[in-house]
Amino acid sequence: MAKKKKEAEEEITKTKADEASEQETEAEAKTEEAKAEADEPKADETEEKSNKCEEKLAEQKDKYMRLAAEYENYRKRTANEKLMIYDDATAKAVTELLPVADSVRMAIENMGEANPEVLKGIELISNQLSKSFEKLKIEEYGKIGDKFDPNLHNAISKIDSDELGENEISQVFQKGYKIGDKIIRHAMVQVANCG
Repeated sequence: MAKKKKEAEEEITKTKADEASEQETEAEAKTEEAKAEADEPKADETEEKSNKCEEKLAEQKDKYMRLAAEYENYRKRTANEKLMIYDDATAKAVTELLPVADSVRMAIENMGEANPEVLKGIELISNQLSKSFEKLKIEEYGKIGDKFDPNLHNAISKIDSDELGENEISQVFQKGYKIGDKIIRHAMVQVANCG
């Protein structure tokens, strides 16, 4: 009987040990579930923080790109304004010299049989004036045979001619000058066969 009692006690102990082991296993499983549940919010929080950081980065990148574009536009606008100011100042100064250029041109045209040395001197002055205008990027326009353009030329008379084409310049009374696209002075011309 003592043997049976001992076996019964061993069986009870074994059962209790199995129950304790099962309880430990259940406790471990619950602990792991709790950890997993705790990790899930951390993962969500991390993902949320990551998304916020990406949004802030995209916002800052957009601001940077806009600022860079604004600066580039400012730089181009400033360069154009400087060029326009230079062109305006040059045009204003050249306007004062144009009567001198016209006088030199008329003197050469009307010299006829004057002293060749005098004619040579006036031609040198004319060449210097032309080179100065060239350095300043001043273009002279308005030649006989050019097509009439009301944006460039001022027609003060017209003629009919079989020798010249339609809207062709037949005579130039005063040369025109421009710097780039800016007209300093329109050319005064006579136009042939204008309709």
